[in-house]
Amino acid sequence: MQNHNPQVDAYIAAAAPFAQPILRRLRKLFHQAHPGIAEEMKWNTPHFVYGGIVASMAAFKQHVRFGFWKGKQLRDQFDGLEIMGATDMSIAKITKTSDLPPDKTLIAMIQAAVKLNDEARNAAPAKKRAKAKVGASLKTARKLTVPKYLREAIAKNKKAQATFDGFSYSHKKEYVEWITDAKRDDTRAKRIQQAIAWLAEGKPRNWKYQNC
Repeated sequence: MQNHNPQVDAYIAAAAPFAQPILRRLRKLFHQAHPGIAEEMKWNTPHFVYGGIVASMAAFKQHVRFGFWKGKQLRDQFDGLEIMGATDMSIAKITKTSDLPPDKTLIAMIQAAVKLNDEARNAAPAKKRAKAKVGASLKTARKLTVPKYLREAIAKNKKAQATFDGFSYSHKKEYVEWITDAKRDDTRAKRIQQAIAWLAEGKPRNWKYQNC
């Protein structure tokens, strides 16, 4: 189907049986709410995108997590949205389809979230957008200095090396700073060991915060 990502098909098929109808219903309503919404896999979970991220969903062993990325702004229009920590994202833990709002309400929320992305994009002057584009290009060109001892440790594990090489500048920086900030040699050694284990599993430094 149009705008359907095969990776999301595979993600839903691999989810626990209780989670599959929840994920399918959310997916259906997003495309019903706006035909221009696309699907992307980010941080190993499905995201719905239109002019930026609109929302995301993720299946866990006992619940499905779902949230709008501009949930804090949506609270003015819709009651009951819980915000995740100090972020702007809303968060909901769902165990069955009846936990979801009525289809009409959820569609209205999706359309409101899309409108927020449209407004944010249209509000930026052309000069400011051009400047941001140049800044983004410069950012991607930045080089990160990885200490020799860390490079050598990562190189000993092929999976860890592949993950690290594929990471963005910011994900690499998180690991490097966490390790180089250690004040004691034994602390640094423990952090390197933990970093290799996480990298071998394909995890970013702050993966725990993405699973709440």
